[in-house]
Amino acid sequence: MHRIVAALILIGLLSAIALGQQAAPQNKKDEAIDKEIRRLNTDEHDAFMRNDVKALSDIWSNDFVVTNPFNQFVTKQQVLKLVENGTLAFKAYERTIEYIKSYGDTVIVAGSETCVWGGKIPMAGQTSHLRFTQVWRKQGAHWLEVARHANIIPPQQAKPAL
Repeated sequence: MHRIVAALILIGLLSAIALGQQAAPQNKKDEAIDKEIRRLNTDEHDAFMRNDVKALSDIWSNDFVVTNPFNQFVTKQQVLKLVENGTLAFKAYERTIEYIKSYGDTVIVAGSETCVWGGKIPMAGQTSHLRFTQVWRKQGAHWLEVARHANIIPPQQAKPAL
């Protein structure tokens, strides 16, 4: 029994090391991309908190699409309209980036978010914990977000046994 537990711990540690190495920038170019994508994520967060449709429009590609936390597939124009008319807004919004990986002119970002919904959304005033994945693409001289998926993490009923 002790050998099985030790083997599971070793596998877990090796997996964590491998994942940490995958997410770390490999060279100066990757470090610069990582820094730029993190800046753009901050800009996106700040634009949402200001309900700044123009700033969001500049961050998102014209063909930007989202599978949002409410299981809807929406386009850039649909999201901008929701922000503009006050339906989509946040009272509080924290984003934690846990993973960034560059693949040439494409970058994958994943992490978690905690938000307190605002605006006219039915969940206004409620707190949600989310997982998200973003896809960024270099278009011309600029990095633009081309896709996003976010889902609400359901409250845990019980902790899984290890």
